[in-house]
Amino acid sequence: MIPRFLASALLCAALLSPAPAQAEKLANKLFGAMAAPSAQDAMPIGSYAKGCGAGLVELPETGPTWQAMRLSRHRNFGQPVMIQFLMDLSATAREIGFGKGLYIGDISQPRGGPMTSGHASHQIGLDADIWMLPPRSLTLTEAEREAISSIPVRSADQRSVTENWTKVHRELLKQAALDPRVDRIFVAAAVKIEMCRTAKARDKKWLQKIRPIAGHDTHFHVRLKCPKGARLCETQSPTVAELSKGGDGCDETLMWWVTDYLNPPKADPKKPKDEDAPKKKGPREFTMADLPKQCKGVLASD
Repeated sequence: MIPRFLASALLCAALLSPAPAQAEKLANKLFGAMAAPSAQDAMPIGSYAKGCGAGLVELPETGPTWQAMRLSRHRNFGQPVMIQFLMDLSATAREIGFGKGLYIGDISQPRGGPMTSGHASHQIGLDADIWMLPPRSLTLTEAEREAISSIPVRSADQRSVTENWTKVHRELLKQAALDPRVDRIFVAAAVKIEMCRTAKARDKKWLQKIRPIAGHDTHFHVRLKCPKGARLCETQSPTVAELSKGGDGCDETLMWWVTDYLNPPKADPKKPKDEDAPKKKGPREFTMADLPKQCKGVLASD
């Protein structure tokens, strides 16, 4: 059996060797094989959903106010700014009464890049998933971290929050959104609806960062801005301010998530289907040619 570090080296050698286009390996297989970060200065390269991460650092598996979950996935790596943010937010979580701190889910792979399963984003080390479950213990074993699950905070019909949702959850999201490092935070639509229902006028500035999206009933997803000086990082467009036109996002666009999204209008049978339109590649179909050129250097770095 080939040791993992040697397998990684062989993959890099194959990557840098000339090969026919049809033989080019999928990027997620190459990045998924990397056991350690690249020996480079920290740099997010490309976009959140099409890129890689140079010089990522590992979030320690356990800290005074956090635990990294699902360690078997090997996705507790991020840009230094992200790791510091998570440490800071976990301390805040404990201070406001969110259990003992935070249970932290996926951040990125050791060198970022497309993943073999799961996320389309989380590729440059500036995305992180945080569990909605307030930690009762920060001494969970590796096996216990695989077995335990978070809690759902939205109802089965996706239109309202459950009894698991508390004022402390709201305060945690508020504190995260107030952090100037944060670009946006993705939550279940029901959470955003509830936060809008209880919002005050003074909440408008930070509430716009809370964005509804599907698949976030047991965790929230924090996305940081491109750090200052990160010349290879692509800022997400449109920005949150542009999306909400300076508002808080508590408008008719929010309700789309519990109306048309759940029950989309039926297609017009008279409208011709564009069957010849090219199929858009998903992240698990990316080859290295689809990623920024600097990502080859990230893979090849010792």
